[in-house]
Amino acid sequence: MRLTKKGKMISVDGLTVEFGGTTLFKDISFVINEKDRIALMGKNGAGKSTILKIIAGEKTPSRGRISAPKDAIIAYLPQHLMTEDNRTVFEETSQAFAKIFAMEKEIQELNDQLASRTDYESAEYYQIIEKVSTLSEHFYGIAETNFDAEVEKILMGLGFVRSDFNRPTSEYSGGWRMRIELAKILLQKPDLILLDEPTNHLDIESIQWLEDFLINSAKAVIVISHDRAFVDNITSRTIEVTMGRIYDYKANYSSYLQLRKERRVHQQKAFDEQQKMIADTTEFIDRFKGTYSKTLQVQSRFKMLEKLDIVEVDDEDNSALRLKFPPSPRSGSYPVILDSMSKSYGDHIVFNDVSLTIERGERVAFVGKNGEGKTTLVKAIMGEIEYDGKLTLGHNTLIGYFAQNQASLLDENLTVFQTIDDVAKGDIRTKIKDLLGAFMFSGDNIQKKVKVLSGGERTRLAMVKLLLEPVNLLILDEPTNHLDMKTKDILKSALQEFDGTIILVSHDRDFLDGLAQKVYEFGNKKVKEHLYDIKGFLEKKKLDNLKELERSKK
Repeated sequence: MRLTKKGKMISVDGLTVEFGGTTLFKDISFVINEKDRIALMGKNGAGKSTILKIIAGEKTPSRGRISAPKDAIIAYLPQHLMTEDNRTVFEETSQAFAKIFAMEKEIQELNDQLASRTDYESAEYYQIIEKVSTLSEHFYGIAETNFDAEVEKILMGLGFVRSDFNRPTSEYSGGWRMRIELAKILLQKPDLILLDEPTNHLDIESIQWLEDFLINSAKAVIVISHDRAFVDNITSRTIEVTMGRIYDYKANYSSYLQLRKERRVHQQKAFDEQQKMIADTTEFIDRFKGTYSKTLQVQSRFKMLEKLDIVEVDDEDNSALRLKFPPSPRSGSYPVILDSMSKSYGDHIVFNDVSLTIERGERVAFVGKNGEGKTTLVKAIMGEIEYDGKLTLGHNTLIGYFAQNQASLLDENLTVFQTIDDVAKGDIRTKIKDLLGAFMFSGDNIQKKVKVLSGGERTRLAMVKLLLEPVNLLILDEPTNHLDMKTKDILKSALQEFDGTIILVSHDRDFLDGLAQKVYEFGNKKVKEHLYDIKGFLEKKKLDNLKELERSKK
């Protein structure tokens, strides 16, 4: 891509979006430079996804424009994607090179025309030569690429195996389709990659691979994500969308939080000082407005107040509630014991000969690539599927279960308030509105029927419901996928104070950090116990992978 002398890449100029008499944001401008790694942050509904869609050319602003060099490639990964088609995984991923293949085909057709024509002196002949030259210069300017090898490398990095390559895409779930779309984007080597919640359906290994790719191989990146570890690792600039405008910080997410805190302190101080000045001026006007000798001073101060720009203090969401699980009834010493347990679907072995013991009060994480049996084992513990071997639940084990499809199990005809009111017991009943407020249900929203809620809203509501049931074994399967960082922090704090046993299936490293004391790794039809927290486990995995690499090189 050709950059201007200043290295400027893409500029966002005066973006404004208005609808139904409401302004979502106004006069937003910023420049995206060649190697920028930008986190786009802000509360739900602030307009983050809308900004990405406008930059991607999928949405038109009310005013303003995006300026980019003519040959810039902007690639966009939305939250919801890919319709079904008849291509295989490999064929669909190879569509990343569709334009290059089309260019090659056109060059071939034009060369065939030149070979068959004899009107060497005609204008048409010269036009064909000129077109072939231009296309060839562009085509051969693209580095010699082994397209199949590139496709294979990217797909395997994102968790596919060779046997997946020839399977039709229609066999895959939303999460795996998202990976195919992500593979197509990465193969295009775009000048700017726009990612909206890219980690929601990726396992830990794939997230780490994606991080490494974005840091070392990508050009500019803008990401919206609620995965704090991912955002901190890949970004060095944070643009916050708040109250219809933006603040641009040359810092990663954790540093931005501190800088934002300091900014709000300064804003509050300036606001307080201005309010005092307004009060003093208003008092002066009221006292001397009928006094002839002070007429000019009164008029002058009155005009000054009329022209005054009122200092605004950014909204701060103070709805955080320290959630607390009810005290858990005491269970036996070993809530879950597995002895030589196996599970197969026909010829497909999910896992084989698994033995493990989870003690009362332990917090363990189930991690591993998607499809290796984490959710399957949870379903076996819940008694939802059959298995071979022995699984014993300890004395008085009361399970609270959050499934990946938990949101779809709620009664659609109840309101948000009724859903919680039906299960709340004791003192918490007086705080249902506060509790719902902490999970972003407030005002008229608490009277909405469940059937009209979005997937994310249903997930949050199912989480609130779980917080109210007295249990001593919590099993949470991907509980953070639709939760923003603030809500995740509220849930994490509540889990840290929970006095029972916890099994967490999650790919969110920041959420697991400080929560899981032990890791069970699923892979190669086995379940391996690691007596580390998540950081220790990931460090050990990295070392093991490096040793494996060294061995294979030798």
